[in-house]
Amino acid sequence: MYKILKKEALNDTVTMMDIYAPFVAAKAEPGQFIILRVDDDGERIPLTVAGFDRQKGSIKIIFQIVGATTKKLNEKNEGEYISDFVGPLGKPTELDGLKKVCIVGGGVGCAIALPIAERLHELGCHVTSVIGFRNKDLVILENEFSNVSDKLYVMTDDGTYGTQGNVCAPLNNMFANGETFDEVITIGPLVMMKFVVAAVRPTKIPCTVSMNPIMIDGTGMCGGCRLTLVREGKRITKFACVDGPDFNGYEIDFDEAITRSNMYVDFERHAYKETCNLFNKKEEK
Repeated sequence: MYKILKKEALNDTVTMMDIYAPFVAAKAEPGQFIILRVDDDGERIPLTVAGFDRQKGSIKIIFQIVGATTKKLNEKNEGEYISDFVGPLGKPTELDGLKKVCIVGGGVGCAIALPIAERLHELGCHVTSVIGFRNKDLVILENEFSNVSDKLYVMTDDGTYGTQGNVCAPLNNMFANGETFDEVITIGPLVMMKFVVAAVRPTKIPCTVSMNPIMIDGTGMCGGCRLTLVREGKRITKFACVDGPDFNGYEIDFDEAITRSNMYVDFERHAYKETCNLFNKKEEK
C-alpha cells in the first residue's frame, strides 16, 4: 500500500498528489512513468513522474480526471492509500550535452515537461518554455516553469490569459527571427505534438516527443502501446513502455496514433459515468 502524502487541486479537472514510494523515488528520472492501481480490483493506468524527492521517498503525480480510474483516484485524500504503484518504467529523457533547449508543453502534458525543464536548468542549460492551455481556468504550473526557464511563453486558445494562440505561434516567431536550439522537446495532446513537429521540421532541429498511448502492463508484453515509426521509408513497430516514451518526432505516424487513442473514448466515457453514479449513491446513503 502506498500512502498519499499530499493532495492539491491544480484546477477543477487536474489534481496533484505526492505518493510515498521510496523504492520508486530512489531510481526515478525525468521522462519516466509509473503504473498504479487505486484498489485491488482496479485497472492499471500509466502516469508520468511529475517530480520526485529522494530524501522524502516520494513521487509526484499529476492527473486529469477524465475516466473511471482517475475519478476513483481523485476521491482519495491525504493519509489514505492506493493499492499498487510500480516504477520507474520507460527510459529517462536524454539530456546530457544540451546547452539550449525549447520545451513545449500542452495541458496536462506540462506535468511531464516540468521535471525535464527543471533538470535542464540544473545542468546549466538555457531553457525556453512554451506552455499552452485552452483557457485561463486550465493554466497549471506557470510559477514552476517560470522558476526554471530563461524565457517563458504562456498561451491560451481563447486569449483569456497570457497570449492568445497555440504553442506553435511563438515557435514560428522564434524561427522566423533566426532563433535556434540544440533540441525541441514537446509533450502534450497528440494533435498538438503533430503540429509542433511540423513547425520544427523545416529547421531540422532535433525534435523529441513523449508518447503516452494505450498501455496495460508497461513491460512490452501486451503490445497495447505499440507505435509505428517511419524510418528511411520503412514502417517500424515500437512500444512506448520499453522503447520510449521519448521518440524522434519526425518518425512518428501521428495519424495512426491519434486513431488508436480514440478507440476507447466511448467506453471510458461510459465507465466514468458509472463511477460518478456509484459515488453519488454512496453520498446519498
